[in-house]
Amino acid sequence: MRARNLGLLLAASLVPTMAKAAQAPFIGNWTLDAARSRLPDQMTVENKGGKTYAFDFAGDVETIVVNGTDQKGEGGTLLSVKPQAPDTWIVQRKQGGRLLLRATWKLSKDGRTLTDYFRETAAAGTPLSMDYVYRRMGAGSGFAGDWRSVKETMNSPYRLEVKAFRGDGLAFAMVAGKVTRNVRFDGGDYPDAGPNASPSGTSSVRRLDALTLVITAKHDGKPILTEDVGLSPDLKTLTITQHIPGKDQPNVLVFKRA
Repeated sequence: MRARNLGLLLAASLVPTMAKAAQAPFIGNWTLDAARSRLPDQMTVENKGGKTYAFDFAGDVETIVVNGTDQKGEGGTLLSVKPQAPDTWIVQRKQGGRLLLRATWKLSKDGRTLTDYFRETAAAGTPLSMDYVYRRMGAGSGFAGDWRSVKETMNSPYRLEVKAFRGDGLAFAMVAGKVTRNVRFDGGDYPDAGPNASPSGTSSVRRLDALTLVITAKHDGKPILTEDVGLSPDLKTLTITQHIPGKDQPNVLVFKRA
């Protein structure tokens, strides 16, 4: 009996050790390899008549008058679009009196290409600066049309920190965005953390093999994002492929171990 109990105790003691060994390869500081990453975007702008336009940024459709004034947008935000010139629009989004983002849209002379100089200011953390180049898909004129990005340039440093969470879990901390996804390998949903995390945001994880994970992010219990997380065999490259409902193409973030 004593030998049997000893065997059970030894087996039990190996469980956390094995769990920590499995999580260890992911732990570390990671830096985005912008040249190997893709953050494809899509948006649709529809002229509803006169200066009224409907904007679909792969979310709820927002219909406003393009005159530079703040108007009701999705999620309790205020959206404004100012025609600065025939080929230039200034797009801004605010919430609670604070500027969330400012984007300068420039239309090419032939009307087939739109360049978006996108600048996002988080409540806490490093501002995000990206330049998008969109190509018109199908018919349309001016800024109205169905647009798909063909090039995305990340101007801001983008770092990811992966740490242990509650012993056998993992915490994926996006440094610039000040959001951390906390997960454990028990199938449960754990609250996201950080100054910019949604109060109702949670994450869970599944392990496919020693170097591959699948993370599901939820908002109010509804899945909003699935991430395939894979480590290279030499443990020097971490690739996160983000699948977002409503987007034709996934984001592919390639990180190098810092």
